[in-house]
Amino acid sequence: MNPKGFFGELKRRNVYKVAVAYAVIGWLLVQVATQVFPFFEIPNWTIRLVVLAIVIGFPIALVIAWAFELTPEGIKRTEDVDLAAGSSSKKRTWIYVVVIGVAFSIGLFFVGRYTARSTASTAPAELSAKSIAVLPFDNLSRDPDNAYFAEGVQDEVLTRLAKVADLKVISRTSTQRFKSAPSDLRDIAKRLGVTNILEGSVQKANDQVRVNVQLINALTDAHLWAETYDRKLIDIFSVESEIAKTIADTLQAKLTGSEKQMMAAQATNDTTAYELYHKGRSFWERRSGDNIPKAIAFYEQAIARDPNYALAYAGLADAYVLLPFYTGARQRDVFPKAKEAARKALRLDPNLAEAHTALGKILFFDEIDLMGSLREYQRAIELKPNDATAHHWFGGDVLAGLGRFEDAIAEGRRAVELDPLSPIINTDLGATLYLARRFDEANAQLRKTLEIDPTFVNAHYYLGLILQQKGDLPGAIAQLEKAKQLSGDEPFVSTLTAAAKAKAGDKRAALQMLTDLDKISQHREVLAYQRALLYVGLNKREEAIRWLEQGFEDRDGSNIGWIKVDPLLDPLRGDPRFEALVQKVVGPKAEPK
Repeated sequence: MNPKGFFGELKRRNVYKVAVAYAVIGWLLVQVATQVFPFFEIPNWTIRLVVLAIVIGFPIALVIAWAFELTPEGIKRTEDVDLAAGSSSKKRTWIYVVVIGVAFSIGLFFVGRYTARSTASTAPAELSAKSIAVLPFDNLSRDPDNAYFAEGVQDEVLTRLAKVADLKVISRTSTQRFKSAPSDLRDIAKRLGVTNILEGSVQKANDQVRVNVQLINALTDAHLWAETYDRKLIDIFSVESEIAKTIADTLQAKLTGSEKQMMAAQATNDTTAYELYHKGRSFWERRSGDNIPKAIAFYEQAIARDPNYALAYAGLADAYVLLPFYTGARQRDVFPKAKEAARKALRLDPNLAEAHTALGKILFFDEIDLMGSLREYQRAIELKPNDATAHHWFGGDVLAGLGRFEDAIAEGRRAVELDPLSPIINTDLGATLYLARRFDEANAQLRKTLEIDPTFVNAHYYLGLILQQKGDLPGAIAQLEKAKQLSGDEPFVSTLTAAAKAKAGDKRAALQMLTDLDKISQHREVLAYQRALLYVGLNKREEAIRWLEQGFEDRDGSNIGWIKVDPLLDPLRGDPRFEALVQKVVGPKAEPK
């Protein structure tokens, strides 16, 4: 066949025109499906079906265009039609059809993209079939003290599942808000962002234990699996591993060899040490001045029972690293204890994610070693992908401190996804957005936090700092005063309030706060950063930088670690001494000899 004659025949039979028109209309149909179907909650498979039908229909349309022609008298075979007649008028018609179709398709495309962006922050993501929340297990024992044992069983199952990268597992600090066997599983699943929920109960009597569990698809109320385990108390560890493994299999999660090993591993064989550890963890999660010391005491008792209990050492490290922020303990007194505990945990178990997370925090707070901290957090997340605390600290600490805000915000949002009802995790995502100067987003995030806990002090003072950066000093001071009142005149919040007042012209407030800090320092630690902020408010740059340098010498990474991005320090930027200090903070540290 002559190629020129063949292509000429394609043109004569209007095959080209049909191809172009089909492509335009097909594109239009795809856009309608992708933009309109989700609005009516039509399943995603119908969109794929539309696309498949359009692809399959394309060659069929070309064959029909070759063989038939549409005429005023109806459809006729091409051989029976004089195609030359009226061809000039048809050309214009085809052009109009194509142009209008293309314009409509492009318009719909951009409308869809715009509305998708505008609703992205409010529309919930499609729930994964491999997402799960482990609700608190009922304590059916007569002894109320066994509630900690029931909490431990729940936590151990959750911890094992959290090591599987193919699953989404909600943190215990969010699930603890719901009692076991609640009435509305669908609502709880929606609030936690999961498809599946595990309920259970534990009954302990002497050396016997009974564990009941049932796995439910909360969206359909379908019971996926249930089991009752009657075992010796010493066998509780194998029961927890068996439950986690069965859940992973039921949800069809893909497990690597290392994940299978970690799920089966036993942190201790001592059931008393196990209970003591989980008592400590329960108190640590409450995050208050009274409860952190109690957590330390329980962790130390667990270690005394089992000196090789690596997880208890990791818990002890976490408790010591947070102690100064809840009790006023001196960082230089407790951070070395935190570091010693974390390194002991890693000597006992180099693959313990919790120990890597604790060490990452210590390297950031105590040694101001941002790159070392980054490596530890990355390793922790490799070992336990669903650890909300690791994602939380990784994003809010080192990534934010280095100014890597896209990564920092992504980690913060992942932490919120895994622990959606945690006030501190939600607040710190707002803090990261604040550091990134994304003030409107930060404000929205912090308002969301206050819906969870209206009295959460950190959220209130960050709202004040946002108003300060936006130039609303009266509004900022009012919000900071509210935070100060809620905190019981906590020195750091009082310092932020006084510094804002100095910015507004009330220099006496900052001077008085400097005097107050001298008195406070006689019975609790006062960090150099606090005095630096007051001198910034007083517009005394040299004094402010001197105190920041002192903070670096004191290894106060809990404040100096964000010096590169801290909006409160913006008046100092450009000063050679300040910029040199920034480089000391963010630059690589020499390896220890």
